Amino acid sequence: MKHSIRTVLDFPIPGIQYRDITGLLEDPKEFRQSIMSLTSACMEFNCNSIVGIESRGFIFSSPIAFDLNLPLVLARKPGKLPNETVSKAYTLEYGEAELHIQTISPIMGKVVIIDDLIATGGTALACADLIHENWKIPKKNILILSVIDLPNLNGSKLIREQGYNVKTLIDFEGA
Repeated sequence: MKHSIRTVLDFPIPGIQYRDITGLLEDPKEFRQSIMSLTSACMEFNCNSIVGIESRGFIFSSPIAFDLNLPLVLARKPGKLPNETVSKAYTLEYGEAELHIQTISPIMGKVVIIDDLIATGGTALACADLIHENWKIPKKNILILSVIDLPNLNGSKLIREQGYNVKTLIDFEGA
């Protein structure tokens, strides 16, 4: 699976090593394996809701929610959801952003948050905090699940230090 992920230097800004998942998505065998591994992690966690983070998290969370017959909740950028939302601002390694979730979303029990990559952990932590604070889900009942981890940026470590569960499929060294 790791060999199908390309590294693009200096994208989107100089100094960033962008981990491009399109090679993984274009290879049906590798994509299937990643979905199966992520689905297995969701089953082991015995989750009740799945949250996909915009936008690449949607790619992985959708088939998993479908396969497990669980609600798929979308964590989106501002202005993308039609109903009342709650939001959380956060810092990225190269900017600032904000996530929104609709207040009517069926978030309950044990929750798995899915994204493609954990770098500094800002996006995942913002999503987890949003769920913990607004739906009163205990931190131990939230799993942040990702295809790629960049351990040199300490995002997974920070997430664990905040009391959340983390699982990733692949580690890449470097920033």
